[in-house]
Amino acid sequence: MIRLADIIQTFEAEFLQQYTGQLLAVQRNALSAIRNCRSAISPKMQAECSDCAHQIRVPHSCGHRSCPHCQAHESQRWIERQVEKLVPGDYFLITFTLPAELRPLALNNQQAIYPLILQCAWDTIHSFSQNDKALQGTPGAVAVLHTHSRALDYHPHTHLVVPAAAIDSKRRLWRTKKAKYLFDHKALAKVFRAKMLDGIRQAGLGLPRRYPEKWVVDCKNVGTGEKALVYLGRYLYRGVIPEKNILRCENDQVTYRYQNSKTKKIERRTVSGVAFLRMILQHVLPKGFRRARNFGFLHPNSKRQIKLLQLLLNRIPDPVWVEPKKRPTLCCPCCGGEMKIVRTGIKPGYDRFTMAEGAG
Repeated sequence: MIRLADIIQTFEAEFLQQYTGQLLAVQRNALSAIRNCRSAISPKMQAECSDCAHQIRVPHSCGHRSCPHCQAHESQRWIERQVEKLVPGDYFLITFTLPAELRPLALNNQQAIYPLILQCAWDTIHSFSQNDKALQGTPGAVAVLHTHSRALDYHPHTHLVVPAAAIDSKRRLWRTKKAKYLFDHKALAKVFRAKMLDGIRQAGLGLPRRYPEKWVVDCKNVGTGEKALVYLGRYLYRGVIPEKNILRCENDQVTYRYQNSKTKKIERRTVSGVAFLRMILQHVLPKGFRRARNFGFLHPNSKRQIKLLQLLLNRIPDPVWVEPKKRPTLCCPCCGGEMKIVRTGIKPGYDRFTMAEGAG
């Protein structure tokens, strides 16, 4: 396995020489964080064994959401929180895709376009649910924005995991729908297109001269919803490529593998090291942007309502998903006992620290 940090160290100088004037501050920070993650120059934590009092120092992880090493625990916790909200009925995975002609606009205006994609997708689902004869109410949705294809190309799209159910707050009714398709995907695409174009104009952004009349929205049944949530959660905090998929780094080129979304076959792609870093950094999200959001009756403010629904409908989530997983423990190299973090933020070459009860 080839570490992404090693690739950054190898090609960073050449990359910065070519793209210095084009990099955003968040991209520079991501480059630095991933390169230094758990390295000799990163701050240290001091750990002490609970049994034999042996002490060691271990490097901090960077904690950056684009780092392939960090926040695996946060990803698992996000999955657990979403599964706790599952309600009875069929779930659908609805994918709204921005056409290729508008992708340069999105790349250059991420602060405006990314929230717009999420909001327009939700508004489309909400309006369809309100007008649907079987639902006639407010739906719920778990939305996650992705900016990349499996080949790492820039491909902004959002996934919504939506139960075929809605709440009529006026009449206090819970309605569900049994159907092969939740909504017509062509009709969804038309409404989403209209909302996106209107939002772009209201934001004061110029549209390209040509863009397609037909956009793409995919809607498929995903059963009870658990697998779809696990699929989205795995890629939420772990960067855009697992390091196990980086196969070679030689002759100034990087080779990686990915699964073709159409043929389902594993394919390989070789690009220059500089191009590879550029592909990785173009998917770094704007500072403070939340790529995962909950809407409707699945909003965080509706926790009590969800618990009441599950109780009334006799649907309690499977505890295998709900039970929280503990963070990995650090074992003592002397006796194998559990070690606790007693100090954090120790700078390399210094013995300055801050007290902490938990891991840093």
